[in-house]
Order: sequence, then structure tokens, then C-alpha cells
Amino acid sequence: MEPVEQLTTWIKQSSKIVFFGGAGTSTESGIPDFRSAAGIYQTEQHSPYSPEELLSIDFFKLHPDIFYDFYRNKMLHPDAIPSGAHRLLARLENEGKMTAVITQNIDGLHQAAGSKVVHELHGSVHRNYCMDCSKFYHLNYILQSGSGVPYCEKCGGIVKPDVVLYGESLDQGTLYHAVDALSEADLLIIGGTSLTVQPAAQLVTYFQGKHIALLNATPTPYDNKADLLISEPIGKVMDQVNALL
Repeated sequence: MEPVEQLTTWIKQSSKIVFFGGAGTSTESGIPDFRSAAGIYQTEQHSPYSPEELLSIDFFKLHPDIFYDFYRNKMLHPDAIPSGAHRLLARLENEGKMTAVITQNIDGLHQAAGSKVVHELHGSVHRNYCMDCSKFYHLNYILQSGSGVPYCEKCGGIVKPDVVLYGESLDQGTLYHAVDALSEADLLIIGGTSLTVQPAAQLVTYFQGKHIALLNATPTPYDNKADLLISEPIGKVMDQVNALL
């Protein structure tokens, strides 16, 4: 059986599917990933600061102006639209087959496609909070506040995106829900992630179900644990699966 046909068969036979995804899920929506040849980590080599440093909580506190210059230019893509992968996952949830999407992405495209149960391990650009009084701000506030640091209208504190920066811990509630979904799943689809970012990547070890399908353009440390490997672009694969369902 061809790989796409096999994946489609497993989806038809499953009732508790969990999708675990990373940056590759959104590259076909025009959002660059981090580690590929065209990723942010490569294109920023001319900068005096590494992306890891720029996206650290310590750097944010010391140089919020430099952080926001990088963040607005490289991390925000308000015009991006969901890909075939996002749309299929939303369809499967609507049909009662997909129980959860666990994503390392912060772009909100899964929700834009219609998915409702989305565990965002690294937060979301669509949520922003004042570091002093916790007043909430939408993404538009960040986009419309010029090129400098956005400050709170209520107390004047610095507004921080609700994204997990280097040096910050993942939200424990989000982790709990992700582990719960994985431990109950009968099919795990991993897509668009190198599975190298910890502790997020370790979450897949909580899956105890029947099959693991791994869709990624490059090899990952978990390839030997997958029952099915597909190295085609994830959006293309999901479009083919969608046509077969």
C-alpha cells in the first residue's frame, strides 16, 4: 500500500487522532521555519545577535526595542492563511476523529482553519499581556504601535507577547492537556517538525496507541519509532489524504 493510502486508511480506522506539529506545518502558508536552509536561523547570520539570544527572556528584558524590531520583522505574519494541512486537521476534528492538535507554532493558523482543541506549547502571537498589570492586548495592538516597544495603555508597563522565550518554562496546564491527549490517542500524526526542540519533542513518548505516522522533509531522531515515514511536503500529503477520505 502506498504511504498516503496507508495514512488515509489509519485515519479512517481511528477515532482518537492527535496531531503533533511544528514549523513545517506553516511553511506552505508563507511562514519561514527556523532550521532549514531558508529558515530564520540561516537568514539572520549577519546579525550581531543569534536568534536564540534575540528570542530569550533575558534579552527581552535588557533590550526590548531590539527584540521587537526582530519580532515584528521575522515572527509576525498577519496575512498568512491556513494550508491544506491546517484545513484537513480542522475537518477531522469537526468529524469527531481528531481529539487534539499539539503545536509548537505560535501563528494561530490551526484556529484560523477551524480547529478548536489546540494546545499551543510555545504560546501565541495573538495574545499579549502587560508585564506589570496583566492587561490583555490583541496582535493588532502590537502591529499598530509603531516600530518601538508597545506600552500598556493602563499602567505604562511593557507589553510582552504570550510566547515562550528561551529561558522560560512551558505552561504546565498546556503540557498536562497535551500529555492527556497523547496518552488517550489511537493514532499519532507528527508533521513538520525536526523533533529536536526540548522539552516539547519528548511529549511524543507519551503516545501508547496503535500507529505513528511521521511527515517531515528531513530525518528526525524519532524516525525509528514511526510506523510510517513520509518525506513529502506536509501540505501536499494532507491534500492527497483529504481527496481520498
